[in-house]
Amino acid sequence: MRKIFVTGIGTDVGKTVVSAILTEALEADYWKPIQAGDLDNSDSLKIERFISNNKTVIHLEGVKLNSPMSPHAAAEIDSLEIQLSDFVLPETANHLVVEGAGGLMVPLNDKDLIIDLIQRLDIEVVLVSQNYLGSINHTILSIDALKNRGIKVLGIIFNGDENQETEKYILGYSGLKCLGRIKQHQEINKEVVLSYKSQFEKL
Repeated sequence: MRKIFVTGIGTDVGKTVVSAILTEALEADYWKPIQAGDLDNSDSLKIERFISNNKTVIHLEGVKLNSPMSPHAAAEIDSLEIQLSDFVLPETANHLVVEGAGGLMVPLNDKDLIIDLIQRLDIEVVLVSQNYLGSINHTILSIDALKNRGIKVLGIIFNGDENQETEKYILGYSGLKCLGRIKQHQEINKEVVLSYKSQFEKL
């Protein structure tokens, strides 16, 4: 069974949309290790709204924080200290999609980052990239960081408006596979998520 960590080249590049699509396509379980802020509209609740299948189990978040900011800062406000040992993959016989928070270098505490969490969980990564000025730099930096840690990268999913030259350069430089593309949608709902099932169900 496949275990996938969905991370992005930054914040707001479409990790939750990609996580919903992969969860639906694989009829996988879903887990968000850290939810910082938006507890009434958390990523777990969004996934629940976006998927159609009856097989997915949405596991309880590892850590819930009240403030929408970097986990280390949000944890300090809540008088908590996040430790890597706090996080254990949920037990399941199903595929599992794990959604990160922000990018790879988001701090969890004074010494550990999201990339350290990925390394501890020891699962493969899907990197979400979005085309904007500077995205080549951000994407290649993310790829190099993952490779330097010996973390297996399953491939890249490009989210939003297509830029063929940018994508060609990133894929050529990195040698990674393009797993698929997500179009820009005005609204994300079950129908949109389900429309990508055939593209990703053989991931």
